[in-house]
Amino acid sequence: MKNIGIWIDKSEAKIITLENGNEHLETVTSEVEDFHIGGGSGTKLKGGPQDVVQDSKYLEREKHQLANFFEDLIKYIEAADAVVIFGPAEAGMKLSKELAEKHHLLVSKIKSVEKADNMTENQLTAWVRDYFKADN
Repeated sequence: MKNIGIWIDKSEAKIITLENGNEHLETVTSEVEDFHIGGGSGTKLKGGPQDVVQDSKYLEREKHQLANFFEDLIKYIEAADAVVIFGPAEAGMKLSKELAEKHHLLVSKIKSVEKADNMTENQLTAWVRDYFKADN
């Protein structure tokens, strides 16, 4: 049985594969830009020129970049028997939602979406191993 844990945030995903007693960790980086939306003025004077911020443009670009990142992760999910998604932000929920909307056959492989802090690679592997040990 091939079990996979995906620790994910917007910048990267760590894929932990457990199969036949072997463990393998792989990192997939995303192309999602880190948008720092400034705003404010270019001068200290009250009423000076203001920066025009196009939030919708940045959010739309981020949405497309996340979709491309999720497509990179699909091949790992396709090869798995069971998958747990975990991480510190809402990227895991967005991945689960993307699967539910566009990959109906794969969503059944998702056992859970969990919140988890940043961890070392050893902690990630142990977390996934413990999750699937408790699941059996």
